[in-house]
Amino acid sequence: MDPVTQGTLGAALPQSLARSERMGLAMLCGIAGGMAPDLDVLIRSANDPLLFLEYHRQFTHSLIFIPVGAAIVALALWGTLGRRIGWSFRDIYVFTGLGYATHALLDACTSYGTLLFWPFSDQRFAWNNVSIIDPLLTLPLIILVVASRIRRRRWPAVLGMFWVLGYLSMGVIARDVAEEEGRRLADCRGHTPALVEAKPSFANLLLWKTIYREAGSYYVDAVRLGSEPVVYTGSTVPVLDLSRDFPWLEQGSLQARDVERFRWFSMDYLAADPRFPDRIMDVRYSLLPNEIGSLWSIQLNPDAQDTKHVDYVVSRERGPGTFQRLWTMIRGRPL
Repeated sequence: MDPVTQGTLGAALPQSLARSERMGLAMLCGIAGGMAPDLDVLIRSANDPLLFLEYHRQFTHSLIFIPVGAAIVALALWGTLGRRIGWSFRDIYVFTGLGYATHALLDACTSYGTLLFWPFSDQRFAWNNVSIIDPLLTLPLIILVVASRIRRRRWPAVLGMFWVLGYLSMGVIARDVAEEEGRRLADCRGHTPALVEAKPSFANLLLWKTIYREAGSYYVDAVRLGSEPVVYTGSTVPVLDLSRDFPWLEQGSLQARDVERFRWFSMDYLAADPRFPDRIMDVRYSLLPNEIGSLWSIQLNPDAQDTKHVDYVVSRERGPGTFQRLWTMIRGRPL
């Protein structure tokens, strides 16, 4: 989730439990604790572009790491501010821990994948019930957290927590409805996929991307929920087959191992990018939910497959009218 939402939710939980004279401290510690796990993005390597994919949302997001991560943040706050102002380390640690505890669970509600049970499991949890950025979730929460601080009362923060839980619950219901629409669409095509997944499009719970796998291909469509759901038929792309798509790739080579690392990160939603040679894309994400145009991919090099890691490519390309088309789909209008 975006850092603003993480910090605000991190503040809401300790504020909802704090006494009035500790409301400011609860807010500060909660914000710090709520945002701190994402410092793992600093774990990078100039020689290995995929290293950050392995460590982002890994140990700092594990549930078992919460007491440790909270202690590190609390020590930093106490050392820089707490001793001089006279704050109790115990209060700092408790409030920071409450904020820290909200982070991974909120991240798991997105589609990216979070290692909640590291080091006991490398499963990436992605509950797909909220977009990574959603102003309808965040803005009311910010207002309530600020009101709680200004008024020095718990109830606005408590209301903020209920708002988040209610919104995420609505996301679960919407996701399940979108998945059912995806199954109906597959059935109309004569397909019987083992799994249909639905993922929210950018910043809303109305428009969803549906993905399923059938006969060696991914089928990507979009559905706008409502009393009469609107389906936006999408695209198909063959599932990645290394022997077919990259016959030159040597098994066990450095870049072949990188492909498997990227496969784990993408939860096996991989395909050869039809637009770029020697590029493998993550099919889960695109600017328009009924299109196959990955936001990130890896670029292989047949001339350096055992001497150089793959390149990690982030695509921010958007054609003319992309956001207008997205808004049209969110409104449920024909394209």
